[in-house]
Amino acid sequence: MIKELHEKIISGDVTSVQLTEKHLKTIEEKDPQIEAFLTIDAQKALKDAAAVDAKIKNGEEIDLLAGIPCALKDNICVKGGRTTAASRSLDNYIAPYDATVTKRVGDADAIVLGKTNLDEFACGSSTENSAYQITKNPRDIQHVAGGSSGGSVASVASGEAVWALGTDTGGSIRQPSSFCGTVGLKPTYGRVSRYGVIAMGSSLDQVGPIATSAEDVAIVLSRISGHDEHDATSAKSSDKKYEDYLRGDVKGAKIGVPYDLLKEGIADDVKESFMNSIEKYKELGAKIEEISLPHAEYGLPVYYIIMPAELSSNLARIDSIRYGMRANDHEGRDGRDAGSVIEQYMDSRQYGFGPEVKRRLMLGTYILSAGYYDAYYKKAQKVRTLIRKDFEDVYKKVDYIFTPTTPETAFKVGEKTDDPLTMYLSDIFTVTANLSGVPAISFPINTESEGLPIGGQLMGKWFDEEGLLNAVHTFETV
Repeated sequence: MIKELHEKIISGDVTSVQLTEKHLKTIEEKDPQIEAFLTIDAQKALKDAAAVDAKIKNGEEIDLLAGIPCALKDNICVKGGRTTAASRSLDNYIAPYDATVTKRVGDADAIVLGKTNLDEFACGSSTENSAYQITKNPRDIQHVAGGSSGGSVASVASGEAVWALGTDTGGSIRQPSSFCGTVGLKPTYGRVSRYGVIAMGSSLDQVGPIATSAEDVAIVLSRISGHDEHDATSAKSSDKKYEDYLRGDVKGAKIGVPYDLLKEGIADDVKESFMNSIEKYKELGAKIEEISLPHAEYGLPVYYIIMPAELSSNLARIDSIRYGMRANDHEGRDGRDAGSVIEQYMDSRQYGFGPEVKRRLMLGTYILSAGYYDAYYKKAQKVRTLIRKDFEDVYKKVDYIFTPTTPETAFKVGEKTDDPLTMYLSDIFTVTANLSGVPAISFPINTESEGLPIGGQLMGKWFDEEGLLNAVHTFETV
């Protein structure tokens, strides 16, 4: 879609202003039901679009993303703009600088329509944990969009934005992409800078693109990836134009399937679509091999030890003194003003954080406390190393690992809010990619079905996004 829109803008069939107005109109019509956006900056979007049109009129060359409307998850800083991470604790926070990905999107002259909804501080799998609204699935608004990047994914799936950026800590781009029928990529850890992105789990977080095709995802990744001196975890990897690697051929590629992980807990429709997609890859010339990931079953408990621990450390800065809302600016829940510094600190966090964030903060603080650090956190890190070793061993035999993205399709709004453990199982296939740092992508595998979307997940070798994107592009187009 991006290339087609680019050609139309270049040829004059449509202007960037017209395209931006069209998407703002779509937001106006659809978003009251879907609730994908938290903030929209129509004035700036139209101003930026007019600047792109002026460049074209002056005969200047423009980037593929120039003039194309997009959306950013609201935990990505935009200078001078409100950045809340969907939390009341940052309700009044105005970012003083751009995140690196924001700057790179701006350098490409893409048109940012606004900031999208998420689970508060990215804590959740349904975007029901936002302090402001619940984002619905555009395919059926009775169902969740998934999370935590549900707002970004829903904005693309509904046609409100052409593409979007989300963040993925344990599946937060891939799971909602599976639920809503989009293509979502979690790049290799370090491929994309995290500078200016509100951290959840620092060793797990990664920014990634969401679009309607592998080609569009590749185009966006080419613009946002690359080393960043502001980010100590940024990898010194070479810049690539990933769209140039989409050759549409997977003949001879070896795809590993961990059948032992598919025996229980997977919905019948998901399993059927997954098995059909395996047959399609065979028809395309790929070789399917059975593999084993012996420690993958421990991925979810390891994730839910490491992630809350890192979250607890990261959110310590949201203390109402350096960042965030103060209780004496907004009265505490008991109706009294905060008195001492400690009371202000306690009241601000009590009022500012929602129940899911509090649950994870309490768990993370407990895990890191004296007497429990070795028993839980240290042991989880050892198992994490074993999980990564499993991937290293498997990638000596195969090029990609293929699983369903989620064990079921999108559940109904409110269905799992009282049972967080069941909701956590949505990430059972996705967390190992974050724990090991490999790139992973979700893409629709039931394209002919009339029901809710179903996604398949391909995981690739470290820094082989080009191969991963080609494998999905081939599935889509051949």
